[in-house]
Amino acid sequence: MKISQSHPWTLTIEEAIAIQEEMQTEVITSDQLQKSVQYVAGVDMGFEADGTISRAAVAVLSFPDLELQETSIARRPTSFPYIPGFLSFREIPAVLDALETIKITPDLILCDGQGIAHPRRFGIACHLGVIIDIPTIGVAKSLLIGKHEELPETRGSWQPLIHKDEIIGAVLRTRVGVKPVYVSSGHRISLATAIDYVLCCTPKYRLPETTRIADKLASDR
Repeated sequence: MKISQSHPWTLTIEEAIAIQEEMQTEVITSDQLQKSVQYVAGVDMGFEADGTISRAAVAVLSFPDLELQETSIARRPTSFPYIPGFLSFREIPAVLDALETIKITPDLILCDGQGIAHPRRFGIACHLGVIIDIPTIGVAKSLLIGKHEELPETRGSWQPLIHKDEIIGAVLRTRVGVKPVYVSSGHRISLATAIDYVLCCTPKYRLPETTRIADKLASDR
């Protein structure tokens, strides 16, 4: 993939907030996907040398059969501290490096993190999606903001995630008897469609296959 980075990554918090607020206006939460999604990808991050080195992994799978087609790993010095709400500034630089080396351009990317379920409606899935102009979904393992009603135990059940009277995502049960995941639109995809794709990508486990494979690559497990 050829990527044109849109802004510097070594920033103050005030500069990062300004970028989030400006780029959030470019986020699209309606469906603008390819008519036929053939490849889905997962991106995830690990860190080496006490967090000083960022290690990003990308896994590209065929869809809907979810067969692994290509992987990529990239490392670079970590240039932004760990601050909740600003993880994209810490993680995306290495993710872009990894994406640049893959030969198959995915039609959809599932990110291990938030989409619009974010205080400024601009989580890592939004940030990445806007930069590379590819549909993205945020699939987070934990709640960042919002409240929801009790979730049934059945696979595929979900409840709206609400913050300040706005539906910002969904709490989705991908497997009976395990904790749910938190799904939100990243870019160029609606919440309803995002839920459908996340379920299609989680045939066996709690997390999508895209994320599971990328996580193993990023953490060298």
